[in-house]
Parts: sequence; structure tokens; C-alpha cells
Amino acid sequence: MTAKYGLNDIVEMKKQHACGTNRFKIIRMGADIRIKCENCQRSIMIPRQTFNKKLKKVLESHQVTDEKEND
Repeated sequence: MTAKYGLNDIVEMKKQHACGTNRFKIIRMGADIRIKCENCQRSIMIPRQTFNKKLKKVLESHQVTDEKEND
């Protein structure tokens, strides 16, 4: 899956968390990705390759666009 995701995005995973939800917020990105459950607020760190396999879709994107103001 070649989904575009970034820091603070809300994603849906293929398997749900033990608390019963499958909505997670990306809170750290690197070689490993840390996601936080939106329901119980527990965090999980998984390798990026595993994350890419288990990602279903990006629900909310929080990308910041760099716009320069013309003076």
C-alpha cells in the first residue's frame, strides 16, 4: 500500500485494538512508527514495514502546507 500519511494523521488499521476500535493517531515517525489508540489512549510502536502492511486507510490528514505571503 502506498498511502500518504504523516505526523498527527488519524488512520484506520486492518485489525482493531484490544479495546475495540481501529482508529489510531500517528504520534512518531521514523524507522518505527508509534501510533496512539483514539479510544483508550495507549500507544503502540511498530516497524514502518509492518505498519504499511496493516494500514487500511488514512481517515484524517493533518498536513501543514507551507504558504509564503507576498509582501
